Amino acid sequence: MCVNEICIVMQRCKILFICGSANQTTMMVDIARHLGDHQCFFTPHYADGMMEKAAERGLLEWTIIGKRHRERARQILRQCGCSIDECGRSGGYDLVVTCSDLVMQRNIVGTPTVLVQEGMTDPENLMYKAVVALGLPRYLASTATFGLSHMYRYICVASEGYRRHFRGKGVDDSKIRVTGIPNFDNCAQYLDHHVPHERYVLVATSDARETLKYEDRRRTIERAKLIAAGRQLVFKLHPNERISRATAEIMRWAPGSVVYHDCDINPLIAHCDVLVTKFSSCVYVGIALGKEVYSEFPVDELVQMCPMQNGGTSAQAIAAVCNEVLADAQSADIDATVIQFRRAV
Repeated sequence: MCVNEICIVMQRCKILFICGSANQTTMMVDIARHLGDHQCFFTPHYADGMMEKAAERGLLEWTIIGKRHRERARQILRQCGCSIDECGRSGGYDLVVTCSDLVMQRNIVGTPTVLVQEGMTDPENLMYKAVVALGLPRYLASTATFGLSHMYRYICVASEGYRRHFRGKGVDDSKIRVTGIPNFDNCAQYLDHHVPHERYVLVATSDARETLKYEDRRRTIERAKLIAAGRQLVFKLHPNERISRATAEIMRWAPGSVVYHDCDINPLIAHCDVLVTKFSSCVYVGIALGKEVYSEFPVDELVQMCPMQNGGTSAQAIAAVCNEVLADAQSADIDATVIQFRRAV
């Protein structure tokens, strides 16, 4: 019986990776590279019912189920040679790995699932409190409710600080695995990249307005000018922002600034003097590299939650969690088979 059990545990499994933003998609691809013994399929993020129809009509473009994010995910997946199974329609999956549980798609309910943290979660504002108190749909509070579906076997988080954070929100500690998260676990690598600026203050803008939140952009720019105190200001626009509007505002209120929008922010962070953010996960790159940082979140709390730096091995650690879930599921199947066999005998 032991030999048969080993053979079953080691069998090739079918895994669905549900992607999202460009960052979430590259993370999923990185994890899958360490699960090459299995059949790995990928899909852009998706939803069900009226929400899916709204996304198809372009009404949810500020979310990861918007058409723009879906197409960007497809481009990344094609470039990486990944097998795409739109919305996981082929079915028969042994495991789902997803980057968000704000919406749990109907066709994955009941399938063993591993949830992977991407980065910083939104603040716990009034909407978050209403969602928790009244049992409203989690997506109404955006990423503030990440992890609160509880419909997963494990949630892989960035650090011990985030273990405490999610445990404080009611996540079962036995479900939390501190693995680190890809794309934020080897920040020292960005020091090797060249940037054409010196002694500058970098401002990472937000997509608050594009996601129907309030932001006083002039106040943000004026604050950055005070922090810069005469140093060069460099702005990196959020990928979701309206580039023309944001650029015009910067040129009006901070003339002489440099504005980037379609580039990797991490090398810019690695070589800046100061990093100014609002609610962006990129603040963790600055913290990991010892930069002076500003955020709408208390910086001392961010230091405690900063993703662990493990030399880029988080994807491998998450893949190990996935293999553990698969082995547990197959072991349960073996036990059930043994029970049925004994009853038959």
